Amino acid sequence: MTTDLDIYSYIGFVGTACIIGAYFYLTALARPNPFILHGTNLAGASLLTVSLLVHTNWPSLVLEGFWAAIAIWGLSKALRKPREQGARDA
Repeated sequence: MTTDLDIYSYIGFVGTACIIGAYFYLTALARPNPFILHGTNLAGASLLTVSLLVHTNWPSLVLEGFWAAIAIWGLSKALRKPREQGARDA
């Protein structure tokens, strides 16, 4: 199989690098910053989705949808945490 790489393939590679980098970050640090972790995962899922919309692979597209949803949930949880902690301290 010989396929020329186009801009969408390169976008997908950058998305893959984001997700792998976020997983490494999670594994390497005892207390990773949730904004970096989930933000990088969301960026990776978004970039891979762009690639997959052009080079459609339905199972991977569904996976990226879930990956993005989990990242958004993680970011919203991280945004709520300081407010909840402040309410407990008051």
